[in-house]
Amino acid sequence: MTTAERRITTTGAPDAEAGAESRVDRRTGPVGPTSVDPAHWPDIAAVPPASRLRTALTAALVRRALAQLPLRARFAGSPDLGKGGPLIDVRDPAAFHARIGTRGLVGFGESYMAGEWDAPDLVAALTVLAGHAAELIPDPLQRLRALWAPRHPHAERNTPDGSRANISRHYDLSNDLFALFLDDTLTYSSAVFRGFPASHDLLAAAQHRKIDRLLDLADVGEGTRLLEIGTGWGELALRAAARGARVTSLTLSREQRDLAVERVRAAGLGDRVSIELCDYREAVGTYDAVVSVEMIEAVGAEFWPVYFRAIDQRLAPGGRLALQAITMPHERMLASRDTFTWIHKYVFPGGLIPSTEAIEETARDHTGLRLARRDAFGAHYAETLRLWRERFTERAGEAAALGFDEVFHRLWTFYLAYSEAGFRSGYLDVQQYLFTKPNSAEGVVRP
Repeated sequence: MTTAERRITTTGAPDAEAGAESRVDRRTGPVGPTSVDPAHWPDIAAVPPASRLRTALTAALVRRALAQLPLRARFAGSPDLGKGGPLIDVRDPAAFHARIGTRGLVGFGESYMAGEWDAPDLVAALTVLAGHAAELIPDPLQRLRALWAPRHPHAERNTPDGSRANISRHYDLSNDLFALFLDDTLTYSSAVFRGFPASHDLLAAAQHRKIDRLLDLADVGEGTRLLEIGTGWGELALRAAARGARVTSLTLSREQRDLAVERVRAAGLGDRVSIELCDYREAVGTYDAVVSVEMIEAVGAEFWPVYFRAIDQRLAPGGRLALQAITMPHERMLASRDTFTWIHKYVFPGGLIPSTEAIEETARDHTGLRLARRDAFGAHYAETLRLWRERFTERAGEAAALGFDEVFHRLWTFYLAYSEAGFRSGYLDVQQYLFTKPNSAEGVVRP
């Protein structure tokens, strides 16, 4: 399948006008796409059928939850709810409640994609919701989560074949799409800034600062044998090679690999960098250092021990692992790790954000790696996501010209805002870890 065929469009052609026209609410502006192609967006095109009783119960639960929060929830034809704050404007309450009643929080995101609700400041509204995530569902329903929450599809397990399919669905969308909102380094992970607020023209330097911190943690320099798990578009590999390292970088994305290889060649570093289409479980060789940036989120809890053992096996005695990982609170991870969410369905199939406890316990229990350092910098990710989101919004017309329709635009706007809100609320964080492997005489590798 070609890149053009993978793109999600309303017309099948990369028409800049496709999906750009919206219904308009005179009070608040665009409501949503005028039409939704059911072939591309079957669960957005039609509101799922729901019984009157189920919809009524959902409406009661949703309104009860919103009434307790520091926001304003406006339902068409009803007084505002909430304690004051950012506005959530529900233009089609019947569809909104039907979607949530049948699909839970997946339905909440789908209702936004369909234009049934909106928010003048989407990040602010989602930040309130993220900050009260544990309180939104009553305790009795939380305890029965296994009965009502959708489960992960078996096909999205992160086996070698499953991982290739999951990665392709996100990272192989289009290199041109990612280039619209990333900086010139094409780095798709949290930057490290000198101060806030930042501007897009400072983003490349902030990404280099992040990369350099990781390479310093791993003690990468002249002659270092470096394994990178998760290439992205190659910036870290390029920067490590410029230090004199010999880099083997692994990716499962063909689109990313093709561009990363071009960038390595253009930099004249082809003799120092090898970009391989290879699963981390299939890696070979011995390395002085391993670096992996925001890749563990795609591994899945089932395979975390396999991931850390694979790294341990590749590291030479005395070697170092520099790991960057998004994290969430341990109790929320345990409560939600089996739940199929909107992010899984539309953005990162098979993904799971770990907790710091999960990372550290897995490394401790399944390897001889020793935790040497951990630094958190979640506020920097919120700022990174803000810059990406603003650039994505500014260049919406160019995304449409690439063949991405208005529903896709709302999907990615929601994804970027939802992620930013997670970091602004403190529900999410990001860590840089240093693990070291003892010399043979200093420790024993656990099974």
